Amino acid sequence: MSNNNQGQLRIWGRANSVNVQKVLWCLRELDLPYERIDAGMAFGRNREADYLAMNPNGRVPTLVDGDFVLWESNSVMRYLAMAYRPQSPLYPQAPKLRAGVDRWLDWTLSTLQPVDRPVFWALVRTPVAQRDMAAIQKDADAEAAQWHIVDAALAGRRFIEGDEFTLADIALGAYARRWFGVEGVSKPPLAHLERWFAQFAGRPGFAQFIAPPMS
Repeated sequence: MSNNNQGQLRIWGRANSVNVQKVLWCLRELDLPYERIDAGMAFGRNREADYLAMNPNGRVPTLVDGDFVLWESNSVMRYLAMAYRPQSPLYPQAPKLRAGVDRWLDWTLSTLQPVDRPVFWALVRTPVAQRDMAAIQKDADAEAAQWHIVDAALAGRRFIEGDEFTLADIALGAYARRWFGVEGVSKPPLAHLERWFAQFAGRPGFAQFIAPPMS
């Protein structure tokens, strides 16, 4: 696919959604122009008929590229790389390398997101007086078990799939920002994870979309 659709890319979704943040970081890494339209939570719109016609889940983000509509953030990132920057190391073409990236993208949604969500919501989006810290610590321990897996995978390698930064690092990195950012629970030291995460501070997309205060 050629790049002749550039400028038509439109992202529906609020900037404080981790799944929107992943896509925005990806767009920055790929150097693609786009327009973002606020939707979800305080902004509403995502339960309106016109939005549901694009995305029947009523969630964010939704990508509109000309007459093509796509939802599911990891699928959106894959599409953007394949459609506009097929030679990018973000989503390598070699089957084994690509499968490795896909593995982490799937794992982030199937395994990491379900254990991240209760911790994040309890410590960022729940008033202090309503927090059950004992229950939250149990949830944090469950999430820590998954970060141990990532930490072990990062031993001896720069990024999650080797020497190159990929979509898998974007997906995991967006959630790692939440893990390192939440306060009030006990978290184990994970040296490989911390070293890997520190690398992102110098990436403009991370600084712009992932690093700002969580809400």
